[in-house]
Amino acid sequence: MGLPQPAFYIFKCEQSSPPGMPKPSCVGPDTQDLFQHLAQTLMQKGIIGTVQPIRSACLNRCNAGPVMLVEPGHTMYTGLNKDKISRIIDEHIIGGKPVDEYIIPEELWDDAITPSEMMKQMGR
Repeated sequence: MGLPQPAFYIFKCEQSSPPGMPKPSCVGPDTQDLFQHLAQTLMQKGIIGTVQPIRSACLNRCNAGPVMLVEPGHTMYTGLNKDKISRIIDEHIIGGKPVDEYIIPEELWDDAITPSEMMKQMGR
């Protein structure tokens, strides 16, 4: 029997914009310890073996940050803070029900499009 694969992967954006950049940043003075909080909470609950937190580069939703993406399910959470992350772990990761009020709005996160469909749209 092999090592079981994780039930969830949580990609936490760790992009920090340089000073003077016009777009917001997912990591700043007030949000630099969110990944640590995520990992520590998973460890404290004893589920880090089946939930893999991953430091991610930009997830291209800077205006809604800080953000993280939960897979499976393509669930993107926005405007994160420690309390929201803790609730997401309790209700979504452990309880199985996504926290709707923290999910990115549809106008910022529409349905996925396949690479072949994208190429057709671009005339290729």
